[in-house]
Amino acid sequence: MPNKIPFMHRFFLALLLTLAVGAAHAALKIEHWTLANGARVYFVESHAIPVVDMSVEFDAGSRRDPQAKTGVSGLANAMLARGLREAKLDDGTVEPALSEAQISEAFANIAAQRGGGGGSDRAGASLRTLSSRAERDEAVQLLGRLLAQPSYPADLLERDKARVAASIREGLTRPEVIAQRTFSRTAYGEHPYGREETVESIESINREDLVAFHAAHYVANHAVVALMGDVSRAQADAIAQQLTRRLPQGSALPPLPATPPAQAREEWIAHPASQSHVLIGAPSLQRGDPDFFALTVGNYILGGGGFVSRLTREVREKRGLAYSVYSYFSPLAQPGPFQIGLQTQKAETATALKVARDTLGDYLRSGPTAAELKAAKDNLVGGFALRIDSNRKILDNLAVIGFYGLPLDYLDTWTANVEKVTIADIRAAFARKIADDRLVTVVVGMQKP
Repeated sequence: MPNKIPFMHRFFLALLLTLAVGAAHAALKIEHWTLANGARVYFVESHAIPVVDMSVEFDAGSRRDPQAKTGVSGLANAMLARGLREAKLDDGTVEPALSEAQISEAFANIAAQRGGGGGSDRAGASLRTLSSRAERDEAVQLLGRLLAQPSYPADLLERDKARVAASIREGLTRPEVIAQRTFSRTAYGEHPYGREETVESIESINREDLVAFHAAHYVANHAVVALMGDVSRAQADAIAQQLTRRLPQGSALPPLPATPPAQAREEWIAHPASQSHVLIGAPSLQRGDPDFFALTVGNYILGGGGFVSRLTREVREKRGLAYSVYSYFSPLAQPGPFQIGLQTQKAETATALKVARDTLGDYLRSGPTAAELKAAKDNLVGGFALRIDSNRKILDNLAVIGFYGLPLDYLDTWTANVEKVTIADIRAAFARKIADDRLVTVVVGMQKP
């Protein structure tokens, strides 16, 4: 079929495709500065759409929960928008109290989208707003108030506690939840990464616990502000100041204990589900670790690459033992978990477990092949553009870079760092991080034979 596209059109089409591909791999200019109040700001300017995305995060994840009050961090974050207290600012301005409904209505009136949440390390709030001055200013002011002036109404706390407790009870009926909670407790012991909120710990939390947690952790000098979108550097600075101006200064947070060394342990928990849920792993990888890229590429080959991974080939395709099997590293502020997971028929549990262990053991001894390494690099490098193809994804990356102190060129050098990984790098990195004779194994479903 003849090509009916005129030459000039083809020229410009080729030029646009070249520019698009180039843009996907082009440097993301991340600007970083620190405000006078200590808040750290990370900013990428983009005028592609008239929108600004922003987040403010703190060292306020579940690892900061008091031991007897597991769940405080989650409730303190979830209840930021349940109500605002009246507050008088340094310039004499009095900001009125607002109810949960008034907060929701105020965001809706300016088409702003509020988000947020918390994990093991960090917690905070996010916002997507139109970049037009009136809407942006109102949204930023409201988010700033939400971070600094939550009223934590006691009646809504009881409602939220009941909701969380019901969720825990429901989760404890599901084998995958039981397996994950057991894995965390077994791998991390008394370390905060090993704690899980319980119905009892949630029911013990009162309003004073939330107020105290918020006062200690939602402070200006620990804030990480990420901004992405249709504003200038000067406007981004003004937004960051507005977001954090109401926050107090905080004290240094206490150091956390070291994560425990990997130790071989097995937990078998009987469950009426038709399948066994199997988890194998150990604490392994910290953010900023120089082994990160070797482990990222190596894990793609082992169990992160879906249907092309070794675990899938050995467990699913060759033997039909499981519908899916995977592995991943989850880097955290302290060594986060490496984990292999699969579900299999109860009668096949022992066989599937042995095949997964043997596959890992062979990989640790021999490493990947040259063909596997090339395929993994091609996929990871080729798919990198999808990691930063929206404002929201770039914002998430900014927040990670800021919170964990990663280099500002982390995204610019990501593909080059993947390309540099060798077979020897992968073997050495896995040898440093994973010992197959010191792994936790959790099986929920079949009883131990």
